[in-house]
Amino acid sequence: MFSISKRSEVEPFHAMDVLAEATKRRAAGHPVISMAVGQPSHPAPQAALEAARTALTEGRIGYTDALGTARLKSALAWHYKDRHGLEIDPTRIAITTGSSAGFNLAFLSLFDAGDAVAIARPGYPAYRNILGALGLKVLEVSVTAETQFTLTPQSLEAAQKESGMTLKGVLLASPANPTGTVTGRDGLQALADYCAAHSIAFISDEIYHGLTFAGEETSALELTDEAIVINSFSKYYCMTGWRIGWMVLPARLVRPIERVAQSLYISPPELSQIAATAALSAGAELDRYKASYATNRDLLMRRLPQIGFSIASPMDGAFYAYLDVTRFTNDSMGLAKRMLAEIDVAATPGLDFDPLEGNRTLRLSYAGSQAEIAEAVERIAAWLK
Repeated sequence: MFSISKRSEVEPFHAMDVLAEATKRRAAGHPVISMAVGQPSHPAPQAALEAARTALTEGRIGYTDALGTARLKSALAWHYKDRHGLEIDPTRIAITTGSSAGFNLAFLSLFDAGDAVAIARPGYPAYRNILGALGLKVLEVSVTAETQFTLTPQSLEAAQKESGMTLKGVLLASPANPTGTVTGRDGLQALADYCAAHSIAFISDEIYHGLTFAGEETSALELTDEAIVINSFSKYYCMTGWRIGWMVLPARLVRPIERVAQSLYISPPELSQIAATAALSAGAELDRYKASYATNRDLLMRRLPQIGFSIASPMDGAFYAYLDVTRFTNDSMGLAKRMLAEIDVAATPGLDFDPLEGNRTLRLSYAGSQAEIAEAVERIAAWLK
């Protein structure tokens, strides 16, 4: 049985480090299966690829407006009407160089150095890192079964009281990375109302929309015009390397965001915008991809408890299993390193997502092919024995 008695004292071994080491081992001929990074195994939709080929043949790729092409923004407005029944003015939509640029733009436009922003713990580590790099205070609020693994007005109140911070912003992801939490309509409404009552900016990360398997997928835009929504073509649309995302903004923030975007990014890449516009019409193909993730999810929900891992939070959305590994170790970093070195399976240690208690957890991505996920699980099962 695998056992480590204390936390490793080596340098942190996080998701992108795992990816780099996995790539190195694969190049050396090892049969690596990566469950470390949330990268779909499927290609971009065929319509997107064909649109990009045509654009390259024509050869007229250049700068666009700083907030993107009118065609893509209009297509996204149609998307919100079709999927959510919303009438969104295309001028409220900002196209970004991936969701990462959206977070940068939102934080720079909404907050001043020293302002406090709440995020969930465990949560996506880039939130914490970007906020810290910009001189903002990060209030990490523990999300547990008691709070249904999401932020609540009560948990925000308690965290402010304990920390002495006064919040200027709240950032919530639904579906969430790494927990898979889907915050339903009532939970989102409570947060939106709380933020409005206390003059707190509410940022809704919706990049895993389209990948909900249980619960109620609701956009914050259905509840308030004041939410700042950030989304991306990386996950549901399988376009990670195209680096293209979008924001939906309150009208009053469009010009401030545009001015910052002009200085930082000039414009999002036009080729990616052309492909993304076409991808919005590929729902049937993308839902087949989603069905493959659902098959992987069903396998993990059945097999992981059988081999000794407890599922730490419901796998309702995104494509991650967040695991309690304390039956085997209290050093998930050491576990991740040994899994990669000994059985060529890459996973992400929980310290990436939870600096306080992540030594007890591990995240597995099930965005890979069905054959790879099944093989990885059986490798882990045999190894743990």
